[in-house]
Amino acid sequence: MENLIFSLNATIPVFLLMVLGLALRKIGWIDEAFASRVNKFVFRVPLPVLLFQDLATVDFYEMWDGRFVLFCFAVTFLGIVIAGLLSLLLKNRRIQGEFIQASYRSSAALLGIAFIQNIYGSAGIAPLMIIGSVPLYNIMAVAVLSFFSPERKKLDAGTVKKTWKGIVTNPIIIGILIGMIWSLLRLPLPEIAAKTVSSIGATATPLGLMAMGASFDFRKALGQKGPALAASFLKLIGFCAVFLPIAAAMGFRQEKLVAILIMLGSATTVSCYVMAKNMDHEGTLTSSVVMLTTLGSAFTVTAWLYILKSLGLI
Repeated sequence: MENLIFSLNATIPVFLLMVLGLALRKIGWIDEAFASRVNKFVFRVPLPVLLFQDLATVDFYEMWDGRFVLFCFAVTFLGIVIAGLLSLLLKNRRIQGEFIQASYRSSAALLGIAFIQNIYGSAGIAPLMIIGSVPLYNIMAVAVLSFFSPERKKLDAGTVKKTWKGIVTNPIIIGILIGMIWSLLRLPLPEIAAKTVSSIGATATPLGLMAMGASFDFRKALGQKGPALAASFLKLIGFCAVFLPIAAAMGFRQEKLVAILIMLGSATTVSCYVMAKNMDHEGTLTSSVVMLTTLGSAFTVTAWLYILKSLGLI
């Protein structure tokens, strides 16, 4: 019972904020356009500021764990390969790109920070998990969606250049890099600046989760049922079942194991849909997986946390 209460305390507050966003959308206080703008605002300002704060205020030399970052990178890459191989079983080749991206790409930044903050009081190791996974998420998303485009467009130099530009201008990556440099140089953060940064960063999690909830649409979750259910199973259960035991066997514990869990088994990020639509894909499968994993992760993440807690790993 104690382990179950621990798991519920970690997950329920996170998903209640998403439910609040959905409720506010239903009563008309938030509309789709506003939720979209809030999502962009959180991505561009509070979330990068929060990541900067968490890195700038710790001893990065002591915090850095190259083995953990490399593990996150390797597992993300292997997840993409597995999703790619499974996509070959699909009868409809036009949805292969969407299936692959929706199967591996998590809401690692927002939900990873939210869960680790809720359990341990700070984002802690989440920035290192983001370093290991998020850049690869973005690079491979463009490559996969381009290669498996319904129009079969080639992955030309222009697309590659646009991909790299998107990565180096990614606000989350910029926030992490500045925070790393600040910490490596051991620069002080004046009290006025620290309080301002803290106030801005504190808005990231509640605003982001409410905006995510407000973007939820049950009707879209009914499209492309078969492939959507398969991708959702892979996202919420498959990867965790394969890679969490490996992570535990390698000695990862506490917040590192929680970060790996969120990287592997959290809901598919909403930005998958935006990217799929912008790269000439229909987007129905992607939106279905986003909806199903957002709803399902409330149960699966709680279950995984319960298992890890019961085994004494977190």
